[in-house]
Amino acid sequence: MASYLVLPTPVGEAAVRAEGGAITGLFLKGQRHAPALSWEELPRQTADPLLLAANAWLIRYFAGENPPVDLPLEPPGTAFQRAVWALLKEIPYGKTTTYGELARKLSSSPRAVGGAVGRNPISILIPCHRVVGAGGSLTGYAGGLAAKKILLALEEEQASASKVNIPPAPAGQGE
Repeated sequence: MASYLVLPTPVGEAAVRAEGGAITGLFLKGQRHAPALSWEELPRQTADPLLLAANAWLIRYFAGENPPVDLPLEPPGTAFQRAVWALLKEIPYGKTTTYGELARKLSSSPRAVGGAVGRNPISILIPCHRVVGAGGSLTGYAGGLAAKKILLALEEEQASASKVNIPPAPAGQGE
C-alpha cells in the first residue's frame, strides 16, 4: 500500500509517494500525467522514515544544496521509460541536455524521449527539468514551465556560486 506526504516547496505543493520500501512518485500539484490525488485528504505529517528522508532531501535541495540522491527510487514505467529516466539521473546538477541528445544515446526519436521525460513519476529527484529543447529553449515540463524555470535558476545559481576562481600565479612564481 502506498503512503503519501504533501510538502510545501518553492514550486508549489509536492506529494511524495512511497511504496514497497522505495520512492515511487514525487508529483507537483497540477502536474500532467500525475495520478488523480485528493490533495486536501493527503497527510502533511508522517512517521514514515522514507518519506521523512525525501522531505529532508527536498529541504536541502531548495536551500541551494546539491544533496546526493541516495534514496531508493523505483519509478513505475515501461522498459523504455526507465531507460530514459536512468539517463536523466546522469545529467549533472546545474547542467542541461536536450531531448535530441538523449534520443541519440538511446537510438530513439526526440518525440519518444519527450513522451517518456514528460511521464517521469519522480520529479526533481529524477531531474527531468534539466532537459531542454534544441538550442536551449525551455519546452515541456509536466510541472509547468514556471516551475522548470525556478528549478533551473536555483541549480544554475548554486552551481555558479560553487565554482572557485583561483587566479593564476604571477609569471615566475610556482614553477
